[in-house]
Amino acid sequence: MDSGSGSHAFQIKAVIAGVSPMIWRRFLVRGDTTIAQLHFILQIAFGWSDTYLHRFVIHGNSYGIHHIGGECFSDDPHSVTLLSLGLRVRERFRYEYNYYDNWQVQLRVEKITELEPEKTYPICIEGKRNGPIEDCGGAWAFQELRQGFSTGMVLHRMAEILFQGDDELKPHLSELRQLSYWLLLDNLELPKLNHRLQQNPLSDDPAFREDIIF
Repeated sequence: MDSGSGSHAFQIKAVIAGVSPMIWRRFLVRGDTTIAQLHFILQIAFGWSDTYLHRFVIHGNSYGIHHIGGECFSDDPHSVTLLSLGLRVRERFRYEYNYYDNWQVQLRVEKITELEPEKTYPICIEGKRNGPIEDCGGAWAFQELRQGFSTGMVLHRMAEILFQGDDELKPHLSELRQLSYWLLLDNLELPKLNHRLQQNPLSDDPAFREDIIF
């Protein structure tokens, strides 16, 4: 394959490490997708906000978008593409996000195929469950929270709040959003996810964010 060609598509499976039942995505991206673009794809795929530092670890090397005060990378993430990295089918690499919570996303190249003209890339073709709360304390804390927010508990608490009437809802809006998240955790809506992927320009704008948390 020509490493400079965008005529190939990568099928990649991304799994959040340390979480059970698994939270995962399977998506198709162009071979000329850059490291910077793949970062944004993963942020959208798991519903994260790109607020924290990140890096990819591929073939023992670190790649990512540099932010002031964060890790420096030797390669330009807006130029390095999946094809240029020489990734092969069944090869694995890792994405790390939010060094406080230490989210680890295990990525595996499942297929490398020809682009299909009728498809729009990137596209998520399969997945399970909505992404974990990015600042909840990491995989272990997320597991603990999930046990605490059982469906029965969530429905009971929502009923208590709603029973108070519309005039009393405003002080509880934040709690209702939290309860709704846990209630809908298993309901991944692929059409909405893909709409976001296709609406987001995933551009190679090298401008760094000013509000990254270190």
